[in-house]
Amino acid sequence: MEASYDEPVFLISVVAKILDIHPQTLRQYEKEGLIEPSRTDGKMRLYSQRDMDKIKTILKLTRDLGVNLAGVDIILRLKERMDELDTMNDDLRNNLHKQQNNTKNVVGDLTIVKSSYEIVLHSKNKS
Repeated sequence: MEASYDEPVFLISVVAKILDIHPQTLRQYEKEGLIEPSRTDGKMRLYSQRDMDKIKTILKLTRDLGVNLAGVDIILRLKERMDELDTMNDDLRNNLHKQQNNTKNVVGDLTIVKSSYEIVLHSKNKS
């Protein structure tokens, strides 16, 4: 059975080896609030694939771009907020599209406008 993207399955030693970093670096990232690995009942850290991808992002920012951990924190928070806003924007766009499709139907020379409160009939020709 394959683990899900968010399922915590990797021990700190495995993550450190895979990503070629010292376990203390991972502890520091946790201390700084950049990552939050799950814990077993025995308090052992367990990392998910999502955690590992986030750590890769942190490493890219620090190693390749020279960003310090305070900057990484700001960048990650901004990215998270942008993702939330993108999701909200998509939801609003989809709702608007549904509203536009469901609110107006043309029947002959009458326009039927539907809303959640009432159905209003408007005559196109006011003679």
